[in-house]
Amino acid sequence: MRLFGLIGKKLGHSFSKGYFTEKFAREGITDCHYELFELGTIEELRALLDQQPDLEGLNVTIPYKQDVFPFLHQLDASAQKVGAVNVIKRDAKGKLTGYNSDYYGFRTSLENWLPAGFDGQALVLGTGGASRAVCAALQDMGIGYVQVSRTEGEQQVTYEELRANELLSLHHLVINTTPLGMHPQTESAPDLNWEEAGARHYFYDLVYNPAETRFMVLGKEQGGQSKNGLEMLHLQAEKSWEIWNS
Repeated sequence: MRLFGLIGKKLGHSFSKGYFTEKFAREGITDCHYELFELGTIEELRALLDQQPDLEGLNVTIPYKQDVFPFLHQLDASAQKVGAVNVIKRDAKGKLTGYNSDYYGFRTSLENWLPAGFDGQALVLGTGGASRAVCAALQDMGIGYVQVSRTEGEQQVTYEELRANELLSLHHLVINTTPLGMHPQTESAPDLNWEEAGARHYFYDLVYNPAETRFMVLGKEQGGQSKNGLEMLHLQAEKSWEIWNS
């Protein structure tokens, strides 16, 4: 039996197991199984690999997308570009290669959604692992962006600076890479001057549970368009499957 799985610290609301279990059933794939592996620390990965010799591939989620680097034998170009890993492939000799399918999932989803000829600038809310794939995709698409964080840092602005300088009015694509609004804290949302938004704005939320977040609702109330991260998740999952079977 071929085994695949997800590693992370807390996986209670994971999308991956349900997705792959349904995929295997739907496509008549009877020799594959997908499991969740909660790791208290990334160091527990070694024991997991020893205990599961049939484990061929892993997805990686918070907070290990960068912590996993020292355990890998090599990085694919996608992981090098983004600086984070969310897919690991284990070959027959036990060699581990890190990939990033978030980049593919986000970029494809965004290209499917934005109107042809979109020439606006972007605000990327959050500076965690998920934002790395988003920023890499925006850069390759030729979309300028500003990262927004709760703390000061190089090449980023704080939410206070964002509001004080009316940056929302000047950036027509807003991407939430933070967990704000995710179940069960569904009433939370990034602290923006929402009255600066209008019909030219596009609000993309990487959160997919709930299907319509507070961030999306607030954007739509100002006349903007909004989209959640479910299509991105589907795309990155299928890319993971492609990697494991290549």
